[in-house]
Amino acid sequence: MKKNKLLAVLLFVAASVSAQWKPAGDKIKTKWASQLDVNNVLPEYPRPIMQRDTWQNLNGLWEYSILNRGAAAPTAYEGEILVPFPVESSLSGVMKEVGAAKEVWYNREFTVPSSWKNKEILLHFGAVDWETEVWINGVKIGSHTGGFTPFTFDISPFLKSGKQELTVKVWDPTNDGPQPRGKQVKKPDGIWYTPVTGIWQTVWLEPVQAKHIEDVRTTADIDKSTVTFDVASADFSYGDVVEVSVLDGNKTIATAKAAAGQQLMITIPDAKLWSPESPFLYDTKIELSANGKSQDVIKGYFAMRKISKKRDDKGIVRMQLNNKDYFQFGPLDQGWWPDGLYTAPTDEALKYDIIKTKDYGYNMIRKHVKVEPARWYTHCDRLGILVWQDMPNGDDSRDWQNQNYHKGNEFERSAKSEAIYRKEWKEIMDYLYSYPSIVIWVPFNESWGQFKTVEITDWTNEYDPSRLVNSASGGNFFQTGDILDLHHYPAPKMYLYDANRVNVIGEYGGIGLPLEGHLWKTGNNWGYVKFNNSKEVTDEYVAYAEKLKELVSAGFSGAIYTQTTDVEGEVNGLMTYDRDIDKLDVKRVNKINSEVIHELHN
Repeated sequence: MKKNKLLAVLLFVAASVSAQWKPAGDKIKTKWASQLDVNNVLPEYPRPIMQRDTWQNLNGLWEYSILNRGAAAPTAYEGEILVPFPVESSLSGVMKEVGAAKEVWYNREFTVPSSWKNKEILLHFGAVDWETEVWINGVKIGSHTGGFTPFTFDISPFLKSGKQELTVKVWDPTNDGPQPRGKQVKKPDGIWYTPVTGIWQTVWLEPVQAKHIEDVRTTADIDKSTVTFDVASADFSYGDVVEVSVLDGNKTIATAKAAAGQQLMITIPDAKLWSPESPFLYDTKIELSANGKSQDVIKGYFAMRKISKKRDDKGIVRMQLNNKDYFQFGPLDQGWWPDGLYTAPTDEALKYDIIKTKDYGYNMIRKHVKVEPARWYTHCDRLGILVWQDMPNGDDSRDWQNQNYHKGNEFERSAKSEAIYRKEWKEIMDYLYSYPSIVIWVPFNESWGQFKTVEITDWTNEYDPSRLVNSASGGNFFQTGDILDLHHYPAPKMYLYDANRVNVIGEYGGIGLPLEGHLWKTGNNWGYVKFNNSKEVTDEYVAYAEKLKELVSAGFSGAIYTQTTDVEGEVNGLMTYDRDIDKLDVKRVNKINSEVIHELHN
């Protein structure tokens, strides 16, 4: 009977908490918004490529206040916000503008499980946009700048007995600052969208020993049938050992040991290669030991996959996957949500767009001027989709000239702006290095903040020689990098050709179809061309694809259609913004997309 009473009390408390929160505003929502559990928000382990068994999710309702920049910490908070949804989003329950003159303060309490005693406690932030300061129990413990990458603090020295207090302050100048921000602007219109301020990815705790694994960097070499592991360990001593086990299903196929801090190479016999058609992943178990005693164990995965380029027998430089010519075709994917903005309502929603991309017959996604949570890339790895990863643009410049190799004027960034770009681009590549789905880095798009193109491209190539670099997607061309990337709307067109690089059409299409009941705003919706129904849009899509087939023979090795979904005022998606309706005939698009992809071998 006591157990029944306790359960009833807990259910009542949970229901009361849920009742205090509801989505803000009257914008359209996805079906997943109604599935949100305030007491269990995005409960999946945030970093599957490097996973431990024990962790604690800090998502949920926090206190918040929006104050003038530089104001003292609030003594009382103005309301509750659902973390990790951005302040301006409906699912935050707030949906308020912030801007460069204001700061967002967050606060919550948490308890460290007694079983974590004598462990170091790591506080992880998936991503916070843009400048973050963190306090534990009133003590400032650190700060971070950057809106797209994870960061971590060891909070152990600042903990006390009982409940702990976590306070976070965030400032984000949106387009008043030079920082990478993607499509965010103060006054959204056309191809520019609502600002995203504050915490927008999972916040979580993890207990570890003083000696623990901090990072794992895997590099596959299918030509040598090897995979290299660079394992970074905290507080390691001479004599500590790292052991890596490689598994094919439940079968261990290889193991190797090395002193902590040493690179470790493992031969993979009869390697199974990863591709969109066969996305095979090897599982890993990595253990750090000291004096024969286990200190840390993480589980992860890698793939045997190679991306490269090679001149074919017709003299055309082609992209290759696993040493075979391979045409890459996919949508421009911006990763925006009508209810969560940068943040998908659930993990199922996050995965959904990738599944639909495969349903439409594509083998690739261009992740456009945004970086996703780690789970998104793991979904791409597991489902089998290639990814071109953009650097989110920042600063204010668009001196665009994409019709000639030599006439583009580069932007002269300030020293501060340049330093921010370099820091954040390096952090993004470090964060995403080990995800096999990522095959191309894109430092610049359409001259947005484009500067020192040759230098940035060369540095990117040197920092990660395992991938191709598309230095300026549709931007000012400087005959650098691996790819010449043209943008042409609405129909694909080859208006330039480079005999020494891979040639692609990095954006085309943009066929618009506004559907009442599924629009972010009424009136003034935008597309490169507009039609009245699904058949008309599909007919136009197929006509463009037929033209694209001709251009594959002429020299294109990849193509990007704009775009996966409608986004705010843009209505040129394959799906509506709320993901309720496929605006094109999926079967017809799948069929013609398959023809485009296989045209390379016809």
